[in-house]
Amino acid sequence: MPSLRAKLAEHGFESNDDYEFQLRCLLESPTRGVRTLNIEGDGERRKTAFATALAHALDYPHVLYHDFTDEHPPLPEIILPPSRDELGREEPPIAPLDQIVSEACAQSEGEPTVLILDQLHAADFREHIRVHRLVRSGVWTVLDGRYFANPRHLLLFLISEEPLYHSLQKESFRIWIGRVSERQVGYCPSDFGLDQSSQPLFDAFADLFGMLGNAPTRSEFTHLLRDLRLHARSVEHLQLSLYGRTEGLDRQALAAPSLAGALARVMDAARTMRAAESIASGAETSFTGSDDRPRPPQ
Repeated sequence: MPSLRAKLAEHGFESNDDYEFQLRCLLESPTRGVRTLNIEGDGERRKTAFATALAHALDYPHVLYHDFTDEHPPLPEIILPPSRDELGREEPPIAPLDQIVSEACAQSEGEPTVLILDQLHAADFREHIRVHRLVRSGVWTVLDGRYFANPRHLLLFLISEEPLYHSLQKESFRIWIGRVSERQVGYCPSDFGLDQSSQPLFDAFADLFGMLGNAPTRSEFTHLLRDLRLHARSVEHLQLSLYGRTEGLDRQALAAPSLAGALARVMDAARTMRAAESIASGAETSFTGSDDRPRPPQ
């Protein structure tokens, strides 16, 4: 069975970090209300990508999303005509938040449902209180109507760029999604179908990323190897490839004089690696030569 990390990658979120322990704490601990995950971090919209990928990785049939900063939320699937009260006064339309939360409650009555509330910091503080009441009681009130969530089926994800309302935080399990992966992964040539003759390149990359304080994911590292094999023929090429392929790398940091030696060692190791015989999936290209000019496939 694929790991959670692999399933997240299938749905668009790749990281070296493993979130299985946090997920067990969230899903397998007893609770009286709606299970709530507070997604924090410095990853900006990376947190949104994690929430969406996690909802689909869990195979929940219903995934609903609301962004408090969206000035033009999508129209609901069913648009009800304006209603009037007993005195003939037209009642106000249902707000987007009420529409999405009431729908999530209704869906959770029959099937597992994830509701993602994004950019919660932009919401009126009174909405924080209402969300807290939902988490505690499983009830969402809209005008005179009440919608009941099934705590066994509804899972709530909260994303905010600021700390949550204290009471709401106490009801949530908090998880950190960083701008870059925090877990260092030691790759070896055999992971990529290469033999031990390419180990110097992997060692040079390990030194370089250690200096950068970054940990590339498997797919990022795969792309870097292919770029070195097919395109990169100078330190400048390598810098462009590193910035283009590796999330979270600072462009100015790649130009730091202190990295010159580490970058040169990567290029030296790349020139001696027989990638054309080791990576079977691409066109053959030679790394050897006395200049840095790109060479076409042989």
